[in-house]
Amino acid sequence: MIKAEIVADSINPHGCRLTTFVLRFPRIVLAELNTHRMFSRNSTSSRAIPFETMLKMVQTDPFIPIRFQKDHKGMQGIEYFEGQEREQCVVDWLKARDAAVQAATSFSMPVTKQLRNRLLEPFMWHTVIVSATEYENFFALRAHKDAEIHIEALAYRMLEAYNVSKPKSLAVGEWHVPFGEQIDDSRLLEALSAGFGISPIGMDIESPTGIMDGLKRKIAIARCARVSYTNFEGKDDYVADIKLCDRLFGNNPKHLSPTEHVARCEDHSQFVGNFRGWTQMRKTFSDEVLTDERVKK
Repeated sequence: MIKAEIVADSINPHGCRLTTFVLRFPRIVLAELNTHRMFSRNSTSSRAIPFETMLKMVQTDPFIPIRFQKDHKGMQGIEYFEGQEREQCVVDWLKARDAAVQAATSFSMPVTKQLRNRLLEPFMWHTVIVSATEYENFFALRAHKDAEIHIEALAYRMLEAYNVSKPKSLAVGEWHVPFGEQIDDSRLLEALSAGFGISPIGMDIESPTGIMDGLKRKIAIARCARVSYTNFEGKDDYVADIKLCDRLFGNNPKHLSPTEHVARCEDHSQFVGNFRGWTQMRKTFSDEVLTDERVKK
C-alpha cells in the first residue's frame, strides 16, 4: 500500500515551512521521485538489506500495479484492463515475480546480496524519508492526471497529509527534529546518566538543555539513517541511536546525508542549500563537501 506520513512539520517566523515525510511506494517510481532536486532524502538500500529479508518481502507482500494500462503510444495512456483481463494481468505479473525469485536464488556461486537484490527490485515496496521546504512544484507535476499512476497516487497522499498537518511554529535557533515528538525525556536522561561515551560533535555542551537537545538531534539523524535497512525508527534504543550517529560523524569520509533532515530555524527566508529559511545540520560541518587530490584542477 502506498503511504505518506508526516513525522515533523515546522515553520519559521518568515513563513518558511519545512516538512519531513516517511513514504512507502513502489520501487519502480523511485527514479521519478529522485528527479525532484529540492528534496533531501534517505532511502532503503538494496546494498544494505539482507537478501533473505528482501526475498521474503517480495514473496509475502509484492508490489502489484494499481492498474494495468493497455499498450499505447507516448507516455500518457488512458485505457486500462478491467475485470477478468485485469486478473490475468495480475497472474502474469506474479509469474514474472516468481521468475525473478527463481533467478535470484539460483546462482551457483555465493553472489553478493546487492546484486541478487537488484533482480527483485521491480516487485519491491520502497521506503524513503523526504524533507523539503519546496513541495509545490512536486505537487503540481505529480498530483496530476498526466503523471505515472503510482507516483500520482503517492503525490495525492502527500498533498492530503500536507494540507491537513499544522506546522509547529519554531523560534529562531530552535531545531526541526524528525521523530522528535516520540523521544521520551525521562528515558533520555536515564541514558545520559548511565555515562556512556558521547561525542560532543553536533551538540551544545554548555548547558544540560543543550546536551539533551543535541542528543535528540542525534537520535533523529540515526533513525533517518536506518531507513537504508528498512528500519527507520530503529529498535527504540536511544544509546544505540546516539552511537550510530557518532559513527556517521566519525567515519572517514563522514556520512552526512541523514543530517539534512535535522535543521535549525533561521531569521530569514533565504536559501541555505536546498532549504529556504532553515540551515541543515549538514551545513554546520566545515568538511561537508569532500575534496580529492586525484582530481585535476
